[in-house]
Amino acid sequence: MTTKTTIYEEHLAAYQKGSKAEKSDILDAVCRVVNMPRKSVIRRFNTLRKRSVHWKDKRGGTEVYNAAVVAALNDVWELSGQICAERIKDKIPEYVRQLRCAHAWKHAIETTLLLFQMSLGTLKNKIEAFDKPFGRRGLSATNSSGIREIIPVRRGPWNNPSPGYGEIDTVAHCGSDLRGDYCFTVQYTDVSVIWTGLAAQWNKGEKATKDSIIRIQERLPFPLLGLDPDSGGEFINWHLLEWAQRQTPPIILTRTRPYMKNDHARIEQKNYVNVRKWTRYERFDNPNDVLLLNQLYQALEDYINFFIPSVKCVKKIRHPHKRTKRVYDAPQTAYERVLSHKDIDPKVKKRLKAKYATLSMVELKQTIDQLTKKLFSRKRTVLR
Repeated sequence: MTTKTTIYEEHLAAYQKGSKAEKSDILDAVCRVVNMPRKSVIRRFNTLRKRSVHWKDKRGGTEVYNAAVVAALNDVWELSGQICAERIKDKIPEYVRQLRCAHAWKHAIETTLLLFQMSLGTLKNKIEAFDKPFGRRGLSATNSSGIREIIPVRRGPWNNPSPGYGEIDTVAHCGSDLRGDYCFTVQYTDVSVIWTGLAAQWNKGEKATKDSIIRIQERLPFPLLGLDPDSGGEFINWHLLEWAQRQTPPIILTRTRPYMKNDHARIEQKNYVNVRKWTRYERFDNPNDVLLLNQLYQALEDYINFFIPSVKCVKKIRHPHKRTKRVYDAPQTAYERVLSHKDIDPKVKKRLKAKYATLSMVELKQTIDQLTKKLFSRKRTVLR
């Protein structure tokens, strides 16, 4: 082995400086002497080359997105509520503007320009490396109702409904135990413009759920026309049906098939990003937590609807013997979808524009962080 190494070292300088034809002749000669394959000889020459004191590894190119750019991206990602790269990419300039207005952007101009030009693939890689605070886990608190027949089952996909038709669901803040009394969150997601409504309540009684829906209805920028819950008894009852029929115009109530969560795909995926991400999977079994949760949701509604983009599946491409490919539209906030929708009253759009001019994303995020911190600190105090 020492003899072979000596042969490699004797020919290394000539191999490094030689032309392509000269390198080929050297490889042929060395292969005959050491009786080894051509690729093995090349790898051996490369290994000796790396050990040379004058050699520098220039593979991989220069580093473009350094630690300063990654730190800037992390600030924007934290402000957005840690959304995915696909939704954050087109909103980076807007989020940077919000941080600058709040005097919270401390990064250099060169770093900002590099952040703006970062590709989607690079964004995915950088965001994937960021620390995630917690994973996903939870329990289901939905029980089927004995009077489900009073509300018809909605079959098939939504056929481009007007704004005002939405899916609704409850999220249980039970922790790891479904027994006893605790808080619930009612969440509404509009099918057309992805507008979100949130309300907290104590338990999931019929009257409490109806009152939560009324609070959500009052904050919607457009009339509530239809509700599509699951088969839980908090929605499938005479109290809610009678209230819906008395509205002007009457609110249409439908329901999904029992145990078919894919029928409720929009609201099911929003239960995590709009509720669990902020309240986590903690147990809130103090009635006073309802007030604090509702304060949190008032700020969270504006934060999500005006500043956090979402994507909609516009079509599905089905290939035989292959996975179905879903095609999504460009990421847009619910506010932008309302402004571009032709069926919404121009007065509503004008009112939303005036409200948007008064909002600060940074201040909303600070309010949300303060309220969540207060919520969890009070819980820790109670446990002690």
